[in-house]
Amino acid sequence: MARYLAQIIILGAQLVGRALVKTMRQELQAFEDAARIQESLKANEPSSGRSALAKDMTLAEAQQILNVKDLSDSQAIDSHYQHLFGANDKSNGGTFYIQSKVFRAKERIDQELERLQLLAQSGDSHSHSQSQSSPAPPAAATSASQCQDKETGDKSR
Repeated sequence: MARYLAQIIILGAQLVGRALVKTMRQELQAFEDAARIQESLKANEPSSGRSALAKDMTLAEAQQILNVKDLSDSQAIDSHYQHLFGANDKSNGGTFYIQSKVFRAKERIDQELERLQLLAQSGDSHSHSQSQSSPAPPAAATSASQCQDKETGDKSR
């Protein structure tokens, strides 16, 4: 009788051991698959600096968040931004998420205003460059320096 009991215990332990090893192998495989997926997502993601953060927000969404219809009214944009950013401060009972949305909306509108300003400058420089021999500075260099200025300003927050 004791011999049969010992065999049952040994077979049970072997069964549990095999199941445990099989489960661990499956978990390890799932972990490796998840790591591979993350690597492929990072490889396909464009790394374009600060502009990548605000690119997911459309201009219409940014205008809706800040309740701004006309982009030429910079005073209204700034006043709406200041009000919403302050109202959603954590000390006032707001949330960081909404405050971030307000900040990203302002950032997106600023990007659009910069783009429009650069287009206007390049349009002016083309008409002036035909009459003068000095070319206009490349737009990519000025926008890159503006992005760097924004990055350093954001880090101080």
